[in-house]
Amino acid sequence: MANVSRILSVVIAGALGALGTYFLLQSQSRGLPDSPSLVLQMREVARLETLDVSLYKKVTFSPEPKASDALWKDVVHWAAYSLRAPRGRAIVFADVHLGYEFQRIDTSSLQVNGTQVEVVLPPLSVQVELRPGETEIIDSNLNSTETAQLLELARTAFEREARGDARLKERARQSAERSLRALFLSLGFTQVNFVEKLTRPTAG
Repeated sequence: MANVSRILSVVIAGALGALGTYFLLQSQSRGLPDSPSLVLQMREVARLETLDVSLYKKVTFSPEPKASDALWKDVVHWAAYSLRAPRGRAIVFADVHLGYEFQRIDTSSLQVNGTQVEVVLPPLSVQVELRPGETEIIDSNLNSTETAQLLELARTAFEREARGDARLKERARQSAERSLRALFLSLGFTQVNFVEKLTRPTAG
């Protein structure tokens, strides 16, 4: 009787082990989406993932007169600057948005190998929105057109500054990687690597 009981225990344990392995493999095969599905989910999750930074800058506007082809136009142009040399200063505030262009991502941007995935991030995008309600114009004789030029100079300066700021770019990258890693892990992947170039070509 004891032998029969031991045999039954072994048979039951083996059956349970096989059943557990079957369900585990089934769960893994169902839980890992294919590359096109991953691309769609990456776009959706990362679409709202943007690093927002508020900055301000002091800018000045004092352009040099530009020569034209016609002699008399040159005379009029120089006279206008002599009578009223345009000048202006301002303290300009802006919101800078740094994010990755995930709409450009496709299946060539990731490589799936079992439960591991490699991802190449798309280019970084920088957008600047001025906050005119907080902008302060100081010591200015600019007309509306020149004031608009002044603000455009400030917007361009903000954008160049953000693109050249290594710390801001690193913060944006970490934010994007954090969101995508959470997505992949929730889908059943066990390892997510962000790389500059995939280790081998994808099949598309």
